[in-house]
Amino acid sequence: MNINKSTLISTIVAENYKSATIFKSYGIDFCCNGNRSIETVCNTKNINENILINKLNNCFNTEVDTNNYQSWDIDFLSDYIYNKHHKYIEKTIPELKLYLDKLCKVHGICHPELFEIYKLFTESANDLTMHMKKEELILFPYFKKLVEASKNKSTISSNQFDSIKSPIAMMHKEHDNEGHRFRKIAELSNDYSPPVDACNTYKVTYQLLQEFEEDLHKHIHLENNILFKKGVELEKTLQN
Repeated sequence: MNINKSTLISTIVAENYKSATIFKSYGIDFCCNGNRSIETVCNTKNINENILINKLNNCFNTEVDTNNYQSWDIDFLSDYIYNKHHKYIEKTIPELKLYLDKLCKVHGICHPELFEIYKLFTESANDLTMHMKKEELILFPYFKKLVEASKNKSTISSNQFDSIKSPIAMMHKEHDNEGHRFRKIAELSNDYSPPVDACNTYKVTYQLLQEFEEDLHKHIHLENNILFKKGVELEKTLQN
């Protein structure tokens, strides 16, 4: 891949997800605000453009993601996101809520930021649960119908929306909300760094929170930058 100052962040991460580690080290949001060029984000954050581009090129030369998500059909990618990311969220939410509740009771007096972290995570858990159900009941089944229609060379429409762009716009907005929440959680937790008086539960909780955020970033990236874009293009092709 030829990376230059005009290349979009979302395009880079879509080609090689491991480049996300580099963007994260610079504090660059690659999932919710990925439609920015290297030049734009470097000017905004006062980052040396050439150094960033060199690091990204080195990443592409030495680290290649074995999963070529761009080559997957959207029905297969939808199933992958459900099995890999939706199920992870469903499994991890109860565990993290239990740990955070315990931390608030034991350490809340000395570390009042825990109450805000617990509040933010609970809000995120509730919203993500509803968000995923909308994807599982509306978007993902429609993606499968798009693929089937493409194979059968038939037309397709939905009784729920005129264009898939409408529910996707809602999904983008909800993704942005989660990105904002977890930026706040990371800030409150000092980037998931436990305080010196932290017990093992404290350390495990922060580690789980960080893993949850990282998984969510990849989850959002796969949807925003690959799945949704391919879905819009396929629908457009079938409706012409």
